Amino acid sequence: MSDQQPQHTTIADRVRRSVDAVRAAVARRPVPWIAEGLVGVLVLGSGGAVAVAAATMPDQPTPTRTASAAAPSATSTRSAPATRTPSPTATATGRAVPEDPDGPSALRACTIDQAAGAAGLGSFEGAVIDAGTGKVLYSHAGDQPKQTGSVMKTLTSATALAVLGGDQRIPTTVTQESAGTIALVGHGDATLSAGGATVYPGAPTLAQLAQQVKAKLGDSPVSTIVTDDTYWNDADAWDPTWPVSERTIGYQPMVTALMVDGDRANPGAATSPRSTDPVGRAGAAFRTALASAGVAGAANAQIVKRATTSTDTIATVSSQPVSTLIGQMIPNSDNTLAEMLARISSKESGANGSAASLTGVYQAALRSYGVDPSGIVIKDGSGESAANAVSPEFVAQLMVQVQAGAKGLGTLSNALPVAGVSGTLASRFTGANAVARGKVHAKTGWIDSANTLGGWMDAADGTRLTFAFYAIGSSRAAALPALDAVTAATYSCGGKLSGS
Repeated sequence: MSDQQPQHTTIADRVRRSVDAVRAAVARRPVPWIAEGLVGVLVLGSGGAVAVAAATMPDQPTPTRTASAAAPSATSTRSAPATRTPSPTATATGRAVPEDPDGPSALRACTIDQAAGAAGLGSFEGAVIDAGTGKVLYSHAGDQPKQTGSVMKTLTSATALAVLGGDQRIPTTVTQESAGTIALVGHGDATLSAGGATVYPGAPTLAQLAQQVKAKLGDSPVSTIVTDDTYWNDADAWDPTWPVSERTIGYQPMVTALMVDGDRANPGAATSPRSTDPVGRAGAAFRTALASAGVAGAANAQIVKRATTSTDTIATVSSQPVSTLIGQMIPNSDNTLAEMLARISSKESGANGSAASLTGVYQAALRSYGVDPSGIVIKDGSGESAANAVSPEFVAQLMVQVQAGAKGLGTLSNALPVAGVSGTLASRFTGANAVARGKVHAKTGWIDSANTLGGWMDAADGTRLTFAFYAIGSSRAAALPALDAVTAATYSCGGKLSGS
């Protein structure tokens, strides 16, 4: 018995051999070649041959997408793109191809809807932008301005950098009005310290001022110390929408242009009760420093609060640069520094330093970064007020500039807390959300009516994303893990994020 085929065969024999050839070719070549294999069967000429070929061709599975290793499981789902029926166009090889093949948008098939629907987010708003393209990948009520919590401090930092610059320092001066009368004049430096423990490393001290005064006056006595905080009007030192507990617990001082150690009862504690008279406290501390420096009569000097009548400066100290102050404010979410930078920015921009001026001051400054701040409402620099109104989309748009370090914003970008690593995010992103640890750079926000998070991330697929998520009306205990989860889901989706 020979292994060769006989010389003369029937049509049925040829059909069977052709079908066998098609099967073998399917095993070796991509599915699109099947059409060409069928043409080979058809040329055999018999309707029966076509029927045999069709009946013996293996079933082809419906094409599916294979999730990448970075795709989320519990917090997001993939959905197949809508079926398209493009018109074919002949190519140089004669093979038909779609006139409009699916582009990159067809690959965006990852959602965060499950995580974004968590009850812990309360009334949820959010936005995500591809930093490389500027395209909004996700928005859920993202254009609706709402309270920001301390995410406001990113706008305050950007405003201060635009108006003041990163190198500017904030002075505190002493003037001599007449024999025996000197004035301590504040210009908004809340870091000015009585000495000893301080939460602001490198801060100027009252002792430095007192030593300069002693060197200038010699043995001349001081009988009156004027305290001048008129750099801005302190009539709006406390916003009526701030809970009084913010001061009594120690998160927020009265916003005056003259204070010492942020008016903290314990200068070395970030959260420490504040008084109702920061200016009076500063005067008393300066009197003590003058007496310690040996200034005659200072220990019994009278303290009077008013504007100074002299410009004869006899002593000056200055704060750390604005860039350093931002680096101290952002990681620890320091309300005191935020309010100071907001009011100083107002004064230096030509406004009056009032809280009422802040919306216009911020809008003008933020436009310099190429973003549109129309519609934002700024009541304070810290974000404490529930009457602030900024949309998640605006925060995400600003963060595109921040992550790029545009016009000095690298100072802010570098100061942002990092998930699971630093600042107010050091203890966040645990459990399943730990996938995003070290990859998310963002500012946290917390007031009674909202918990928020806004910043940028390098997603699992390498895409740089900016985002802002607001959890409105839910408890802090429920909101924080829910915010971490929707952020981690966004990290896992990366540039494939789609929908709202």
